[in-house]
Amino acid sequence: MKKSAYLLLSLLLVSAFSATAQSWQPAGDHIRTPWADQVDPSAPLPEYPRPLMQRTDWINLNGLWDYAVRKAGEPFGKADGRILVPYCIESSLSGVGRTVAVDEYLWYHRTFSLPKSWKGNRVLLHFGAVDWKADIWVNDVKAGSHTGGYTPFSIDITDALKSGENSLTVRVWDGTDTGFQPRGKQVRKPSGIWYTSVTGIWQTVWLEPVPEQHIRNLRTTPDLDAGCIRVLAEGVDRGVVEVSLSADGRRVASARALAGSEVEIPVPGARLWTPDDPYLYDLEVSLIRDGKTLDRVKSYCAMRKVGVTPGKDGILRLTLNDKPIFMYGPLDQGWWPDGLYTAPTDEALAFDVQKTKDWGFNLIRKHVKVEPARWYYHCDRLGILVWQDMPSGDLHGSWQNTRWYQGTEFVRSADSEACYRKEWREIMDYLYSQPCIVAWVPFNEGWGQFKTLEITAWTKQHDPSRLVNSASGGNHFLGAGDILDLHNYPQPDMYLYDANRVNVLGEYGGIGLPVEGHLWTPDRNWGYVKFASPKEVTDEYVKYARQLKEMVARGFSAAIYTQTTDVEIEVNGLMTYDRRVDKVEIPRIREINQQVINTLK
Repeated sequence: MKKSAYLLLSLLLVSAFSATAQSWQPAGDHIRTPWADQVDPSAPLPEYPRPLMQRTDWINLNGLWDYAVRKAGEPFGKADGRILVPYCIESSLSGVGRTVAVDEYLWYHRTFSLPKSWKGNRVLLHFGAVDWKADIWVNDVKAGSHTGGYTPFSIDITDALKSGENSLTVRVWDGTDTGFQPRGKQVRKPSGIWYTSVTGIWQTVWLEPVPEQHIRNLRTTPDLDAGCIRVLAEGVDRGVVEVSLSADGRRVASARALAGSEVEIPVPGARLWTPDDPYLYDLEVSLIRDGKTLDRVKSYCAMRKVGVTPGKDGILRLTLNDKPIFMYGPLDQGWWPDGLYTAPTDEALAFDVQKTKDWGFNLIRKHVKVEPARWYYHCDRLGILVWQDMPSGDLHGSWQNTRWYQGTEFVRSADSEACYRKEWREIMDYLYSQPCIVAWVPFNEGWGQFKTLEITAWTKQHDPSRLVNSASGGNHFLGAGDILDLHNYPQPDMYLYDANRVNVLGEYGGIGLPVEGHLWTPDRNWGYVKFASPKEVTDEYVKYARQLKEMVARGFSAAIYTQTTDVEIEVNGLMTYDRRVDKVEIPRIREINQQVINTLK
């Protein structure tokens, strides 16, 4: 290329980028995190979105799309404007910042072209998450639909593609709290502990070429007792699956199995994963037929085991790798003032996890929300245990927290129950191979809680490798799951005990401190208790932690402090909602947290 032509092309690219940047600005006047200014509208969240199953070739479709909000039955028509994907339409970072009514649809549209090198492959269209019901068209051909706001899904769009430019249209409907679908803390009218609704695409959208026969998913199970890792490559019915295990860049073992069978890889002298030493092994999984490698993906795994065993005092304790462990961490809701459900950048996503480590915790309870795959990757690599909640949905039944439940359980409709089971199963399958996750939490405080004993048993049957905390904060049923979980605000308290389960304090704290200039709504905020300075907050926190420490001897084996950050009008975070101010004295917090954790060592 001649120098003059190269300069002209460069100027055109710069001009195009400038036009893109000028056509997008964050919406609204709410506070924002430091990473909001780092969002590149031409390439937001550019990182590979699926660390547990990586291929080398892919195209990220995040960026500015056309959008329109239309009444049910109305076509897309002319666009209302541009929206920055993957930030939901209600968020500041979407560039729109508006709500969508129950009788309205949110439409998205963009075009894309494929590289010539993809010819001969199948093309998969991946969505990290869309809340709640999505319908997809490619070149005006209906390609598929999906319900569920928290799990990834993929569509083979090959047969709808054409040479040159292709069009992609997505239509989304979300009833938020008007329906029975899982929604967590989203409501149409935010107040108190209930937050702004999230509608539409809120995780990365991307394209990937794959061979006709390809690996759809990896299901990885560590087995410390047998000294091996078991890997199942799902979606293949013919050929041989080969798995290679590497440590620090050096291959240490490999094994093969026919498609459809688990590959068992020995791990001699295994280095065990713990919060203090979160060691990850690398995996390479290949699909081979007639001596030819058809598909290859890279992944990782860890050798770790979670369980329950009686301590020297006879009290049932949580164990990690067959050793007693006190699990202690914050209630993490995963909300952002600028992106709502979506962190502005991957650096921001990792920040909260690293901050949790800096505070001296070893656990996060992910509260009625499911995160993008990269969040769990950060927990895996940094060494944070995770209790994963099922996002709540449907109506709230009666709640009895201080005694065994004696009322009539909430009754869901057949459609509501089917929706719950479908989405909870998909969440567990999506996160099955993440080493960080050690417990499933099907219900919280009676929110949509139903058929507790049955759902608890079904959860345990679906994944026997992890613990089940059947009902965090109640309603409590004897014999339900591995854990009895109490909630008490603000101070710790043990008012119920089960000798046949692990006893934990699933929520306490909520010490509030409003910080001027860092409030979502300056004239309206609340905490369970309020103080005026970081020293006062820290003094109260340390007082509660010392009380908690004394309760460990009486039977507590884990505790969750509310909470990681302020969220909207709640001001009871360890840091402000915009992540700019620590509201506690970190050295003192870290010291007492480590003392609590070391109680069982």
